[in-house]
Amino acid sequence: MDKPIFTIRRAEPSDAEAMRQIFSGPNAMRGTLQLPFPFTEMWRKRLAEPPDGTFNLLACVEDEIVGQLGLHTFPHNPRRRHVGQIGMAVRDDWQGKGVGSALMQAAVDLADNWLNLSRIELEVYTDNEPAIHLYKKFGFVTEGTHHRFAYRDGQFVDVYAMARLRENQ
Repeated sequence: MDKPIFTIRRAEPSDAEAMRQIFSGPNAMRGTLQLPFPFTEMWRKRLAEPPDGTFNLLACVEDEIVGQLGLHTFPHNPRRRHVGQIGMAVRDDWQGKGVGSALMQAAVDLADNWLNLSRIELEVYTDNEPAIHLYKKFGFVTEGTHHRFAYRDGQFVDVYAMARLRENQ
């Protein structure tokens, strides 16, 4: 099978159902802070009225949406304008096929070459080895552990705080 070609684009309100589908998958839900049973209208509102400094990117194969990455910046906080925070999810049936790499490459390019961000940070569950490997591939390092950070599958779980500092800053 040929390696898929991913197109990255900004999310639109009309993508709400595709977002619901991404976050309905057990693996995607387990790896994020989303709750089960997402509804389309919530995603439509989030996509129609994103906060200032939020960039919602989608990975597509042809016209099919297979992954999402949110890059959140702080345009109204002078002391954090240099920072972006990332959250992402890949549709369960597309995990491990390069979607995360395509989204991360687009986010790093946006952060470095267009937004002048010198720090990108994220949180990842300590047991999400594929995501940790992906983030390390893009220069993220573990800065610490947040213990009992979230409640998942009936128990509290830890996350790593990871960040990437742009070298030439």
